[in-house]
Order: sequence, then structure tokens, then C-alpha cells
Amino acid sequence: MRPPPRFPVVTQQRGVTLIELMMALVILSLGLMAVSQLFPAGIRGQIRDRLYSNANYYAQETVEQVSDKTWADPSLALGRHPAAAFETLGTNATWLRFYEVDPMAAPLDNLRKVTVNVSWTYLDSPRSVILTTYVRR
Repeated sequence: MRPPPRFPVVTQQRGVTLIELMMALVILSLGLMAVSQLFPAGIRGQIRDRLYSNANYYAQETVEQVSDKTWADPSLALGRHPAAAFETLGTNATWLRFYEVDPMAAPLDNLRKVTVNVSWTYLDSPRSVILTTYVRR
């Protein structure tokens, strides 16, 4: 009688074939390409939101400056300020800002409506932020 072998004899070897490996790499690369498409969209969204935040900051800055003025101050005269053009803001003159002062009808004639408009262009599309406040006599 023969003693049993120390190591079992393997009749079939199992492993990964070259075709299976290539298919796994193709699937992995397709997944990576799909994920890489998300990064440019995320960056565009981040830039768009930063531009909106800066525009809101510039508009709020004007609202605070106008709110501190007295009723007789020339910057609260009725009409558009600056009268002819825009105030350019930012290092590359990215934002254009102006504000309009309008009278209110009675019984609110002791108020003036101040509307601040900050506009810019992003991806060939015009955008703007408009803030409104009321200044009391």
C-alpha cells in the first residue's frame, strides 16, 4: 500500500487569463473616464459661485455706504449713480456696478428706494445681482 501524497495533485489550475485581465482594465478605465468628467463641471460651478459671492459683496458694500448717508447727501439724489456709465470693480474690471435712487409715493414719501445692480459676464452669459434697500428721511 502506498502512503497518501503529501501535497494534493492539482489537475486543473485556476487563475486569471489575459482576456479577463484586459476586460477588467477596460471597465476600470471607463469608470475613471466617467469620474474625470465631473471635475471640470465642479470647477465651473465653483467659479460661478465665487463670482456670485463677489457680486453680492460689491452690492452689499454699496447698500451699506448709501444707508449711512443723510437725506440731503448728493449720493442720494434721485436718478442713476454714476449717471453716465458703470463703476468697474475687480482686478480685471470683471464687475460693473451702478445704483438708482427712486422716490416713493405717499404715504411712503419719507423713503427713497435704492436699487444696486452688479453685473458681469461668465461663459458668454450675462449675469447680475440686484439688491434693494430703503433710506429713511
